[in-house]
Formats: sequence, C-alpha cells, structure tokens
Amino acid sequence: MTETQKPAEPAHRDEPHHDSIGSRLNWLRAGVLGANDGIVSVAGIVVGVAGASTDRSAILTAGIAGLVAGALSMAGGEYVSVSTQRDTERAALRLEKEELKTMPEAEERELAGIYEEKGLSPELAAKVARELSEKDALQAHAEAELRIDPDELTSPWQAAWASLLAFSIGALLPLLAISLPPTSARVWACAAAVVAGLALTGFVSARLGSAKVGRAVARNIGVGALTMLVTYYVGVLFNVTTG
Repeated sequence: MTETQKPAEPAHRDEPHHDSIGSRLNWLRAGVLGANDGIVSVAGIVVGVAGASTDRSAILTAGIAGLVAGALSMAGGEYVSVSTQRDTERAALRLEKEELKTMPEAEERELAGIYEEKGLSPELAAKVARELSEKDALQAHAEAELRIDPDELTSPWQAAWASLLAFSIGALLPLLAISLPPTSARVWACAAAVVAGLALTGFVSARLGSAKVGRAVARNIGVGALTMLVTYYVGVLFNVTTG
C-alpha cells in the first residue's frame, strides 16, 4: 500500500448497516417488553400474596398461574397484533403491484416525485426512478412509498414466541427469588432480584437501541418498585381486612 493510499473507512460502529435491522428491532421490542412484563407482573403478584400470607404454596401457585397466563396472553397479543400488521402490509403490496401493472408510467412519475421531495433535482429523480423501476419496480415503490421491505415482512409467529419465552424467563426471576429464601427475607430478596433484573433489561435495551442507559435503567426500576410497593400493601390490607 502506497503512502497516498488510505485503507477503506469502516462503517460507523454506532449505526446499523445491514438489511436485518427491522427484524432485529422487532425481536428486541418483543423480547425486552416480554421480559419486563414477566418480571414486573409476576413480582407484583407474588409480593402481593406475600403481603397477605406466609404460605409458600399459595405464593407459588399464584406466581405460576401468573407466569402461564401472562406468557400466553403476551404471545397471543403479539400474534394478533403482528398478524394484523402483516395483513395490512400484504394488502398494500397487492394494491401497489396492481397499480404498477395497470399504470406503470404514472407510478414511475410518483416515485420520481418522492425522490424530488427528498431533495433530488427533477432530472436526477426521474433517472433514479426509471433505473430502480427497471430493476425491481415493486421493491422500489414498497421501500420508498410504503416503507415496507417485501422480502422481510413482520413475522407474527416470531414475535409471539419471542414474547412467550421472554415473559417466562423474566417471570421466573421473582418467582424463584420469593420462593427460595426463608419467610422473613422473601419480600426483600424478591425486591432485590427484581431491581437487578430490571436494571439488566434496561441496560441491554438501551445499548442495543443506542439510547441513554441511565434513563432506561431508572425507568425500568421505578416501574417495578412502584408495582411491588402497591401490590404488597394491597396484600397487607386484604390480610388485615379478612384476618
């Protein structure tokens, strides 16, 4: 390599430069939300029951029921939501394909207009639209007009499984933390485990999403702590009222 030659500049490390960013973010969203919901929901249930009873069996039964119901609910909700999104994307692509078939010139002008709005000159926009249409008109219109990648539509099963597994894994943390220690340390052990778990999920989500770590961690811990505090005293109140 001569002195005048410079090595190729690497891609910016903090920016995604691959085609699977949409899929990765979809997994990240479902996974992080599922884990957070699992931790907070089941922590709220078991801490609430622990506030009303010292019976380990009752606490475990409530926690397991919350884990199963929550995991299935999260998976079902994700499946329905993403299926609706996928159906909408497919319908938009069918309509765009029909329009390209019946009025290709008008569609090419529309595509050129989109690139003009992005700042290209009319001549360059028309050239870009023509060349992209010649290569793959549907792909070009889907990405520029619909913001859809026809080759990477959202997967409802992927989102559902990610939510189910993430919720279950997250829910196991408070469930184990409150069932293993002695009675006097149950609530504090569960609270400590939940804070640690929410700090971890907040850290991971912030780093993968290039967001501020401190804010994400504080938000996660704040929600979890408030949930446990409220449900614990609801349990205490219920025990006092019926005891």
